[in-house]
Amino acid sequence: MRGSPGRSGKIAAMFPTIDFPLVEHALTRPAGWIDLALVIACFALGWFVDRRVRLKADAAHDVIRVGAGGVNRLIFPLLTLVLLVIASVLYQRYRTPFFLALALPAVVALAVIRLFVYALRGVFPRASWLATSERAVSFAVWGLLLLYFLGILHDIAADLDALVIPIAKSHVSVLDIGKAVLVVLLTLAITLWISGFIEGRLMRAEQLDSSLRALAAKAVRAVLLILAVLIALNAVGIDLTLLSVFGGALGVGIGLGLQKLASNYIAGFTILLDRSIRLGDMITVDNRFGVVSKVTARYVVVRSLDGVEAVVPNETLVTTTVLNHSYSTREIRIGVPIQVSYGSDLELALRLMEGAALAEARVLKAPNPPAAFVIRFADSGVDLELGFWINDPENGQANLRSAVYLAVWRAFQAHGIDIPFPQREVRIVGGVPAAADAAGTVGERTTAAATMPKG
Repeated sequence: MRGSPGRSGKIAAMFPTIDFPLVEHALTRPAGWIDLALVIACFALGWFVDRRVRLKADAAHDVIRVGAGGVNRLIFPLLTLVLLVIASVLYQRYRTPFFLALALPAVVALAVIRLFVYALRGVFPRASWLATSERAVSFAVWGLLLLYFLGILHDIAADLDALVIPIAKSHVSVLDIGKAVLVVLLTLAITLWISGFIEGRLMRAEQLDSSLRALAAKAVRAVLLILAVLIALNAVGIDLTLLSVFGGALGVGIGLGLQKLASNYIAGFTILLDRSIRLGDMITVDNRFGVVSKVTARYVVVRSLDGVEAVVPNETLVTTTVLNHSYSTREIRIGVPIQVSYGSDLELALRLMEGAALAEARVLKAPNPPAAFVIRFADSGVDLELGFWINDPENGQANLRSAVYLAVWRAFQAHGIDIPFPQREVRIVGGVPAAADAAGTVGERTTAAATMPKG
């Protein structure tokens, strides 16, 4: 993991430190002013192109955004860096560049700051600590650049390289550990930013199914993270063959202690692939009825109509029967039972019930209009049922039932159709003495007649 002196020497030659006597000497010669003018021209051209791109993007509402920031913020430092490199290559054919070489690390530092900050914004778009982290990253990078220009950073790097930590049979310096941590963090941050950008584009692809979009986004993030880890470990000098031991241990762990977790993840990818449950579906699972508001690789969130959210493991959705009320269509039928008295006009009652349903905006008029039927002749009256279809079950059913019941009640009241009470007929079997308590018997019959419902 120790860095090679040749590489460090090349980097130092490309990015020299500030030698103030050389700065004074360069400013006294025409070649130095030409060098400085090229630096100013590169910065001016980069700023001009960045400004025009921003104005055009704002006018067309086509700014490429990831989280709270946008990749358009990288146009200025990256374009300026390219211009400085081209100017340096062309200028060094005639003279050794001085100000161009000093401007390169400054532009690289600006690009690193903006890239890392907007990578953080893409990964954590709503984090409260992000503003503090942005300032910390900016101060750290500019502070390291200032130390580098003053020549102090070389001495600090040499001291850190002299501090060696014994690890097993090898010795690793603190400088190498710091470089390894920095490489891993930068690689992961850039990878998460790129995966977030790709996920955003995939989720906005309306031509793809929602489950397929979610599956593709999760697969892209998983593949990119694995590649980032492998690249980072290879960059810091860790032998990737050591991962075979870790992979074997992980397989044993999954086989013994992580069976449920592994089965949930496998079931989650199965659900996303066969699209049996999708975002927005109305399902009933484990005695819970609601809308699928979130589908992840491990669980599904079912939001009931009263606002309660149930986190259902994917294994439950695969191993049990799930009632999907919107699998092939979102239309569902609602039945409203009503009982009328035997003396009512049944044909009129059926028409009034159908008219009450047709008056509701949520009730579908075609292809299945509301229909009322005679179900049976019950003890206290005739049982009827009104059936109608809706295509927005997520808006609730109890509120619609209540509105239909009220409309039917008003229509029945206006047309004299009675809704009966439970009726019972009591007969006294056996002789009753004619003279015994005649007044009490008459009173009981009068009370029974008074309390007996009509119809």
